[in-house]
Amino acid sequence: MSSDFFDNNSYYIDEKVNFFKFENVYQIFNDLGQNIGSISQKLNIAEKILRLFVGKSNLPFYLEIRDSNDKLQSTISRGWTLFLSNTVINDAYGKKIGLIQQKFRLIKPAFEIFDAFNNFIAEIKGDWRAWEFIITDSEEHKIGTVSKKWAGAVKEIFSTADKYHVTIDPNYSNKTNKIAILSSAITIDMVLKEKE
Repeated sequence: MSSDFFDNNSYYIDEKVNFFKFENVYQIFNDLGQNIGSISQKLNIAEKILRLFVGKSNLPFYLEIRDSNDKLQSTISRGWTLFLSNTVINDAYGKKIGLIQQKFRLIKPAFEIFDAFNNFIAEIKGDWRAWEFIITDSEEHKIGTVSKKWAGAVKEIFSTADKYHVTIDPNYSNKTNKIAILSSAITIDMVLKEKE
């Protein structure tokens, strides 16, 4: 089970600027502005060609979350989709630990997160345009946030691309569920952006 990376409770996600890219790439920082990992999308040649002709919101994607030593922490993958996406979360060893189901909302998107046995464990919901999301557990207690609003020294390290801040309650103790929830939260930009 991955440990050090997911022991953090605060993650700053910064998209790397690349005007000629096919893949989405993000860097992950902690509260001290230290780079602790990355998120990268992996595409084969056929998928790159398809992205020129088919809407990105329908295409499959595969993301890797790695720590600062380039060690795989978890993966997130989605197959072909027509409307609402179902995304699978695997741990570093390829074992399924969660599933993200996007729920239909006219204005405010919502993502329900389930464990490997399809038990509901959390929901991410909020305002896409303001980029303010709340993470609640199965008992509807607030356990985290996803936001584009913050201040302080960490703000200075970011580029002009999309960036946001993910927090989770330090008292949230279920390790496997925490990995699934955080993997979902720190890739929410990718899922929503593909629908633009």
